[in-house]
Amino acid sequence: MSTVLLLGVPLADLVLVTLTLVDLAGGSQPGNVHGLAAIYLGVSVAFGHYIVRRVDGWFAHRYAGGPKPAKLPTAGPERMRHEWHSFKRMAIAWALAVPLLLAMVVVSGWYVPTSLPELFGSDPMWAWIGRASAVLVLWFATGPVYYGLYKSEPEEGAQTGSSVPTAITPAEPEEGEVVGQAPAGAPASSRRLTG
Repeated sequence: MSTVLLLGVPLADLVLVTLTLVDLAGGSQPGNVHGLAAIYLGVSVAFGHYIVRRVDGWFAHRYAGGPKPAKLPTAGPERMRHEWHSFKRMAIAWALAVPLLLAMVVVSGWYVPTSLPELFGSDPMWAWIGRASAVLVLWFATGPVYYGLYKSEPEEGAQTGSSVPTAITPAEPEEGEVVGQAPAGAPASSRRLTG
């Protein structure tokens, strides 16, 4: 059932944008609501699946006894991969929203702004294009560029996923400890692995 609802979201988004274009073609004055419809479509298509998956994970943990979602490391290769994937989603949102905004500019009467104040202020469609472009550049600078320059190496003392002991890969024995024997003073327990 939830899959059907998730598949219906992009359809509802397209209906919203189509109605927005029809409204502008009918002679309505372009406004922030029209631009927000294009931004909403781009963001919901690019980030929708990721957000729903994360929220489902936290909901399952909180209310259904599911495992706690893994925390994102603050540095290292895994964090870099996350930052690049996040920027890719933002670039997809921008690539969907800006052409729709340009289509709205064409439908409502084409013109090109000649200054930055005009770009960010006088026409709502061009203002949304300017804002979306500024967010894309800032996202790149504060995401992949920042983490690539300052956080690409794992932090001192941080454990990587492969060195964390699990039920399947036991921890290394300490010096003087006999493998398969409990440390002195520890209660006896079965050798069964639990997960």
